[in-house]
Amino acid sequence: MSASDPTVSTGDIARLGRVGRAAVSNWRRRHDDFPAPVAGTASSPRFALAEVEAWLRRNGKQYRLSVADRAWQRLQSGGAALDVPARLAAAGAFLLARKDPNAAGGLPGTGAPADPELERLLDELAAAPGPAAAFEDLCTRHRRRPGEPSDRLAAAMARIALPDGGSVLDPACGTGALLLAAGGADSAGQEVDAVAARIAAIRLLLAGGRVDGPVLVGDALAADAFPGRAFDAVLCAPPVADRTWPHDGLAGDPRFVYGLPPRTEPELAWVQHALAHVRPGGRAVLRLPYGGGGRRPGRRVRAELLRAGALRAVLTVEDDAESRPVDLWVLTPPAAAPDSVLLARTDPDGAAELWAAFAAGRAVAGRARAVHVLDLLDDDVDVGPERHLPRRAAAEAGRAFTELRRRAPATVPALRVTRDGVPLPGATIGELARVGALTVRHAPREVTDAGPGAVAVLVVSDLARGTVPSGRTGAGPGMVRVRAGDVVGGALGRARVADRGASSGRG
Repeated sequence: MSASDPTVSTGDIARLGRVGRAAVSNWRRRHDDFPAPVAGTASSPRFALAEVEAWLRRNGKQYRLSVADRAWQRLQSGGAALDVPARLAAAGAFLLARKDPNAAGGLPGTGAPADPELERLLDELAAAPGPAAAFEDLCTRHRRRPGEPSDRLAAAMARIALPDGGSVLDPACGTGALLLAAGGADSAGQEVDAVAARIAAIRLLLAGGRVDGPVLVGDALAADAFPGRAFDAVLCAPPVADRTWPHDGLAGDPRFVYGLPPRTEPELAWVQHALAHVRPGGRAVLRLPYGGGGRRPGRRVRAELLRAGALRAVLTVEDDAESRPVDLWVLTPPAAAPDSVLLARTDPDGAAELWAAFAAGRAVAGRARAVHVLDLLDDDVDVGPERHLPRRAAAEAGRAFTELRRRAPATVPALRVTRDGVPLPGATIGELARVGALTVRHAPREVTDAGPGAVAVLVVSDLARGTVPSGRTGAGPGMVRVRAGDVVGGALGRARVADRGASSGRG
């Protein structure tokens, strides 16, 4: 096939066949004639569209290739995979010009070359729902950038920050998910990636935002594009674990009134940048990595935020779209110092409800607690909810155990719940390995999990999603074989018991 031939992902195939992703995984595993990947990686393979269509017809599978599908495949097939964001931005600029010929001239960044065939499909796609809906359809097919919040989480953050509407800033806006969730009409953003900034600006303008440069290109920490300007709210999902932030050049910067964070704590720099742009009475809501509220290097800055009354809530959110929980920090410019901070474990929909109850002075319970500020100002200054919330109630744990036991195979030995529990000694995996109770094996980094081959490979994304092994490789030295019953773990903390044989992928 040529480089311009359309390819599809497993998600695209699921949409074509009107099935779930698990069905596509089953097709790949059970049918020897299912097309082999022609591009992508083991964790994100891509297949020739023509071969997939032929297989679906040959096997009597109903499928539908909509105008949006054809436009997306054309957009993806115009060059290297890394060019997809630039081609998506070009498609958005074309649709924006279709709505307002004068608006595209003020977009940040530069445009990609025109594609007449793609433009024909975009015209057809936008005919009924309009340019804004057409571009959002394409954007939803584009893979979220690492750290970019899901639609549910973005909506929850917007509800917390702007319950009554108003102006909003996102200083690391990516492709604009948070600004769109906030309404987009009176929005401003900054983004270091010029292509992502261009996409965000297009989305905002198509949604009815202001034309006077809603998104500017640049690193907000190094070169703030909105110095001295205050907003009703700041929403932000800053870069995760960014160790390249300009720490040394920010000493004495007036934004960091709570102290310049250590180099290993860039999230606390983004927290203070956000607070510097919130007007009195407004709020900042940031999506930060899970567990960052207890790291020792940042305890001095966290203590200052608590003493000033700036940190109002830390909500650990379990989002189905994420492989692990995330933390939402809610902050306000200091006024009368509050006496408590809301700490909670919740889902995206419950986060805004818990905050609304706490802000209104109502009691919170269950997986939420209002913790007195003085109780947090200890040696660790740990504001992570896990440390301060009660563990799952015994009755709830008992019900969960009963349900698991009911669904367990008959080979599981008889177990019962006792009321008089005896503390049992614990041991780490390393300690068990040292005494020979178990063996730990790591797949070598040089073992590939992409390409043709008869050996199934269990990759990290399979572990996170709970799917069957999706990688393929050939037999070779150094491979680590996984047998049914082995425990397989990944670097992000996910683990599961393997139910079939495979080779272990990297990580």
